[in-house]
Order: sequence, then C-alpha cells, then structure tokens
Amino acid sequence: MPRDFAEAAGCRSDLVIGREDSFGAAREQLTRGGSVLLHGPAGIGKSTVLRTLAAEYARTARTVLRCSATESESHLPFLALADLLGPVLDEVSPVLPDAQRTALESALTGRGESTLQRDGLALRLAVLSALRALAVAGPALVVADDLQWLDPASAELLGFAARRLGDTPVRLLCAVRTEGPETQDAEYDRHLRASPPDTRAVRLGPLTRAQVSALLDERGYAGLHRATVRDIHRTSGGNPLFALELGRALAESPAAPRPGEPLPVPTSLRALVLSRLEMLSDEARRTLLVASAGARPTPALLHAAGRDDAEAETAQAAALGLLAPDPEGPTVRFAHPLISAALYAEAPAPERRAAHAALSTAASDPIERARHLALATTGTDPRVAARLAEAAALARDRGAPSVAASLGLLAARHTPADGAPGPDERRLTAAEDAITAGEPDLARDIAREVLTRAAAPGERVRAWMVVIEAAGQAIGEVDAVFPQALADAGDDPRLLALVHYQLAWRSLVVQGDFAQGREDAAHAARLAARGGDRRTELLALAFQAQSETLMGHPDAAATIRRALEEPQDPRVACHHNGAGSSRFRWLVINDRLAEARTAVTALLREVRRRGMAESEVHYLRFLSETELHSGHCGRALELARESLTLARDAGIGEGAGVMQAALAEAAGGDPDRALELAREAVRRTEEDGDAVYLSRAMAALGHAQLVAGDAAAAAGTLRRVRELEAGAGITDPARGRWQGDLAEALVRTGEPAEAMDVIEVTRSHALRLGRGSVLAVLDRSEALVRAARGEHRAAVARLTSARKRLAGLGFGLEEARAVFALAELHAERPGRAPEPASYDEAARLFRRCRALPWLRRVEAAVAARAAGPAPVPSAEPDGLAGLASMERQVAALVMEGATNREIAARLFVSVKTVEATLTRVYRKLGIRSRVDIVRLAAGRRPD
Repeated sequence: MPRDFAEAAGCRSDLVIGREDSFGAAREQLTRGGSVLLHGPAGIGKSTVLRTLAAEYARTARTVLRCSATESESHLPFLALADLLGPVLDEVSPVLPDAQRTALESALTGRGESTLQRDGLALRLAVLSALRALAVAGPALVVADDLQWLDPASAELLGFAARRLGDTPVRLLCAVRTEGPETQDAEYDRHLRASPPDTRAVRLGPLTRAQVSALLDERGYAGLHRATVRDIHRTSGGNPLFALELGRALAESPAAPRPGEPLPVPTSLRALVLSRLEMLSDEARRTLLVASAGARPTPALLHAAGRDDAEAETAQAAALGLLAPDPEGPTVRFAHPLISAALYAEAPAPERRAAHAALSTAASDPIERARHLALATTGTDPRVAARLAEAAALARDRGAPSVAASLGLLAARHTPADGAPGPDERRLTAAEDAITAGEPDLARDIAREVLTRAAAPGERVRAWMVVIEAAGQAIGEVDAVFPQALADAGDDPRLLALVHYQLAWRSLVVQGDFAQGREDAAHAARLAARGGDRRTELLALAFQAQSETLMGHPDAAATIRRALEEPQDPRVACHHNGAGSSRFRWLVINDRLAEARTAVTALLREVRRRGMAESEVHYLRFLSETELHSGHCGRALELARESLTLARDAGIGEGAGVMQAALAEAAGGDPDRALELAREAVRRTEEDGDAVYLSRAMAALGHAQLVAGDAAAAAGTLRRVRELEAGAGITDPARGRWQGDLAEALVRTGEPAEAMDVIEVTRSHALRLGRGSVLAVLDRSEALVRAARGEHRAAVARLTSARKRLAGLGFGLEEARAVFALAELHAERPGRAPEPASYDEAARLFRRCRALPWLRRVEAAVAARAAGPAPVPSAEPDGLAGLASMERQVAALVMEGATNREIAARLFVSVKTVEATLTRVYRKLGIRSRVDIVRLAAGRRPD
C-alpha cells in the first residue's frame, strides 16, 4: 500500500493521550531503522498507537503493508499474508524466481493447493524475496495488529522473513495482546522470537487518573465530576477502551448514579466477563456478589456475611480467571475491577440489597456498616440517616472528607423532609466536605440543587458560600452571587460575616486591591465576633493578616497574634487560608526560613492527616518556595512537581502550582520547561481574572527569561510586573522578589540608569520594612550597575558584602549568584589576570544547591574564557569609550568577527539581546553597520 496507509487519516501523535513515553520510545526505534513490538492487554490502546506510528512512518516509507487479524478468521491459512502482499503482488511477481512466484501466487489467490508442508521452502523464500524487492525502491513498513490471531501459516512465513531481513530497509511494527506474566512467558516470547533481532518490545500499561480525565475530555465526555472520573478510572483499571465505554454509558444515562451506587456498565463491557461468570455455580456467584459489594472483602468477612463455603467458591472463581492473588494479604481481589463492576451491575436489585444487608452486620468498621445499611434500605428512615451522619463525622475526623461527603449525601437521601436536621442541611454539610476533599464540581452541584428549593436564609447563604468556594481563583465568574447572598443574609451578623469574608477575597483576586480586601476582612471579623461565629472570625483575621503582610502594613504581626489567640478551630488553624498559613508567609517575608520550614512542614502533616486536598496542594507549594529560597533547588523541584501533579489531578490551585513549578524548573531543572510553565501560569491567571497571581506569574516568567539568557524579554516582562504591583498598592519587595532580576536584566540590556532607579525605589521600601535578604540582593544588582560604569572596586565591595549577608540569612541560591557575579567581575576586570578560582567557588555553590541551569552558565563562562578574550584595540577610539559595559563587550566581539549567535553564546545572552545592544551602539556612535564598528576601532572615520 504505497504511502496512503488505510485508517491513518486524523491519527496524530498528540492524540495518543497518556502514551508519550511509550510512543516516543517506539518512534525513536523506528526512526533509527529498528522494529517495534507493542504489547499489553485488550483495550489498552495498542491499535491506536500502532496506527498513529504507521501514519507518521508512512511519510518517509515508500511502501506500507498492513494486516489486522481477527479470532474468527484465524483458522484460514495465508489470510494475513494475502492482506500484506496481495496489494503488491503484481509489483513483486516479475522479480521472483518461477518456483517462488508460483508458490506465492497459489497461496495468495487460493488457486491450487499450496501448503507449508508441500511448498514450505519456496513460500518462505518468496515472502523474503518479495520484501527485499519492495525495499529496493525505498523503505518499507510491515504493520501487523493482533498478532495473537494471525493464522499459523502466515505467522510462520512472516517470522521466517523477519529473522533474515538483516540490513534490508524493511521494518516491522506489530502489536500483540498480553494479559499477564503467564501470557508473557509463552505467547509474548513466541512473538518476540519471530521478530527481527533488533526489535524493541514496548509494553502499554494502564493510564493514570489525570490521563483518563484528559482522554474523556478529548472524546467529548467533558464536564464529568472529578469523583465520577475517579470511579471511572478505578472501574476501568486505567484501560482507555473501558474508560471510554464507561464514559459513553454515563453520557447516555438519563441520570448520574447516586452516591454509593455503581457506575452503569454498558453491555459491550459486560459481555467481556459475563461469559466466564455464567460458568460459576449459583452459590459461587452469590459469594462473588457479596465480595463485589464489599470495600476490602476477605474470606473472614464473607463467612461473617453468611457465605459458609467462601473458600471453595472463590477457588472456583480463581480457576476461571475471575479472581487473582493479592500480594498484600488475604483479600479477595478481582482480576480486573471491571469484573466486579459487571457482576454487581448484572445482579437484580433485591440481591444487591441482600448482599449489603449481610455486610451491614458483618463489617467491622462502623463507616462500612453504615454505608451497607444505607444501601440495603429503601425510602427515608431517620435511624439510618442518623447512623450515616455519625459515620460521616467519623470519616471527617479520620481525614477522609470525600467519604464523608458520600455518606452525608446518603444521610440526606434517608432523612425525612421534616427531620431535624433536615435533608438540605445534611446536603450542605456534604458539599462542604466535598470542597475540603478537592471536589468543587460536586459541591457546586449540591449547593445549586439546594438553592432551587431552600427558603431559610441560613441555608441559602451557606449554599451561596459553597458556590463561591467552588469557583476557586476564578471567583470573578460568580460575581452575580454576591448581591443575592447579601439579600439573603439580611441583617444577621453571622450570615453577613460569611458574605463579607468572601467579598474580601473578591477585592483581592478580581480587583487586585489589597487595601479594600483588608477592610472587607476586618469588617467580616467584627461581624463574626458580634454573631458568635469564631470560625469565620478566625478566617477573616487570617485574611487580614495576610493582606497586611503582603502590603508591608505595620499591623501585620499584631493581627497574626490576634488570629492565633484561643479559642481556635482545629480545621481553620491548619487551613491554607488560616492563621498558620499567614504566619508562615510572615516568616518567609521576614527571612526566617528555618522557622518557616518547620511551620509549613507541621501544617502539611496535619492537612494530610485530615485529607484536606486543596490545603495539601498549597502547603507543598509553600514548602517548595521555602526550599528554593534556602538553595535546596533539587528538593524544591520535587515538591513543586508533586504539588502541580496533585493540583492538576484535583483541578484546584493549578495557576499557583504552575507558577511555582516554573520557578523551581528555572532554578534546578530545565530553563525551557520553566519558560513553558511560566507562560502557562500567566495564561491561566489572565483567564481566571486573578489579579493577585497575575503579577507573580509574570515575575516567574521574567525570571525564567533571565535564566534562559533573554535579558531584553525579561526586562519587558518585569517592567509590567512593576506597573501591576504599583497599581495594586503592593510595596513590600519581599512579596515577589523580582526587583533584583529586573535590575540585572536592565544592566544586561544597557539601561543602567533605569536599573539604578529600580534599586533605589525598592531599597527605600526594604529599609522601611527591614527586609535584609532583599537589601542584599539589591546590593548585588547595584554592583552590576557600578561594574557597567567602570567602578570595579565599589562593585567588588558590594558583591562581597552581599554574599556574606545572604549566606548568613540562609539564602543559598542568591549567595551563589553573588559569587558568580563576583567571578564574572574578576574575569572582566581590565589590567588584571582572571581568577578562575572564583568560577570554581561559584560552581561549587551551585552544585551544592543542585542549581543545574546556573551551573551550566558557569561552565559556559569558563569555556568562553578558555577560548581566549576578544581582541581589544590598544588605543580605544573616543567614540567607543562612551559605551556601557555590555555594549563594549558586544562591540569588541564584533571587531573579532563574531556573528550575533556567537556573541550571544559567549556572553550567555539571547540573540535578541545582542541585536538590541547593537542597535544602541549604532545610535550612540552615529553609525549604521557592523563594518562601521570595525572602522572606528581601526581609527578610521566610517562612511
């Protein structure tokens, strides 16, 4: 099949979701001329990857041959061979010897009675000769899907040829089903032995939950609750085909399953396992139904639930491949979660209720007993509802808010309409648990359902608060909620306190107005105190303290002390918007890194114990930030990646997580990845209308641009940050710590006067607030300005002092940057020999920090020095003497004959920075080209 490979249309590597590593490995193997054998269980995505790879390779291969076997046709001899070589038979027949041509034509056309026994050698050589003949005209690719169903004759012939192709440009791209270790020991090995010697086996495993979510979104099943996606991932076992079928069944279902109910399993998936279930005895099937209803069924639990012959019946199921050994203990484990789901879905409702009723007394855990009691009960029952509410409280205390939310919804379902508490009150408690668990979409839906019928002001305001909380950083999208919430609150101080607390967040996030946010929070705290709502009062005080800290307000420390006074609410105390978080931020801003690390580590431990997903995301990020300041770049990168993974998985705090990941990558990872993440952070904050994090995201982008060597871009980005923070009234330079980067970028782009202005304005605020680390970084930046002006002695003094103070404060990475700047200053100092030991010291410090991008900069600088200094004219013309340091360096390299790209590499800046610097040189010297620079250097007047 020349080039136009069937079914290739629309196949792109970017659509092979969750297979980036496997796809990349297979692509690399094919690119270098090898063959690939994809393997994995049914539905895992082998055919998708195979088609996409074949479509890519078809652009460079002259011929693509394809066969796809099926089980029902595997008994037909030579069928796969006919699929492969039939379309090219006319092309290869003329070049085959007569005996080979006759045997091949007979096998492919069915004319005659060709068999492997009678024409074995001729057929084998014919297939080999045909493939070699096709390869003479250009590379050929043989694509064979579902090798396990290949008819034996075709498999034998293809294997014979594959083992003898040698350097012939024919590559095999095959896929075979393997279910587990037993299969891999036999079938898989057999197929691998039949492949070319250079074949690379690539196993496709299950997708992660985030990858399943992306796959469902891409296939049009977007908008599913994260809890539902979690259930799809668990039930499918990460199998993409199963996940898509479950998503389709949900999309076609008139109503989503209620809490505790299984996902609808479509007939297409039930058929995969029901044939084996039919081979079970009735009693064994009932035993497996009880096991499928249990959380972690064991033989002891099954006995307690009345299944007296559990061992024999589970052994029967294991012999049929329905159960698998559990390496962790005696748990009855299904071979695939789908078997359990299909078994449960197939069972009649009365049998399900009977299984749950048996487990409601057999289970040892009170939470499990309550859940089974609810699922065994129909209609409302205040006794059952109370048991479920108690179980939800227990789950909450155990740090399982997601379980608490599920139990709370079950409690609401069984609560009579006139119950106390009522069903809607229990639903709202479940919604608040869902927020804690990082399931905002579920919480939002519950709250909106309550709002359709609730009349009591307390319930309505509480529901509005859930809607606002569920919006996260995109709080501007629910602006219309605030007037309705205020109207429902009336003059009740407790309810008004809740609304004004959220208005404080709106002022901060949407408007970027720290002063207004502080006022709203203080008002909310007063209202809450008057209404006796200590929880809201503590949250409002914590918000006020955080705003004051970021504003550099003198009352910040006093407000934090008020927020930490007893009595405390344990959940507020460790919440990422609580007083503990505000105190952490204050410690970091005041350079108390060791105390900050201790504080945030304790907070992280507590929120993990309580299952507070969103708080865990934020505290991982906070700890990453602390480690980054301390110069532990490798650890900071690990924490930032973990935080971002959790944020993406839960869909919460992604903008802030991406921002911190960008900073960590710039310090200890990949500068290109840092740029990518920083741009994503800016885009996300702009889309969310998040004025708080927009300036911080842009600061991260500016830092990444500076580390990547694009000083001009960094200067432009950080100028914008300066405007944003000035407009928001943010004066504390320790909030974003971008000012030193802006000054350095301005020096590198030949704007030392503007750099000095940034330094002086920032220094006045830092002196007022006592920000020691900021002052030290500013001294490092001023040293660069002084060096650009030729004031080398003053520059050295500033850098030496800055280095000592940064080391004393524990800012390891900033200390290393000061030493690097000192090394560069020594190396460039005219009339003095370079001091390579300074570079050695910088490299040692960056290595200690695991600051790989910075270490590479040191290595580049050392390499540039080893290449020899650029020739400098013995008598510099008066015109060149007026240039700034960077401009003189660029001009000197132009005189040497270096290209812009070579200059950029030597000076570790971007090509754009070199171009901008040359433009300034031309303007200052009144010239038009590089040739004129050379003429000036030679003492001649330019034309």
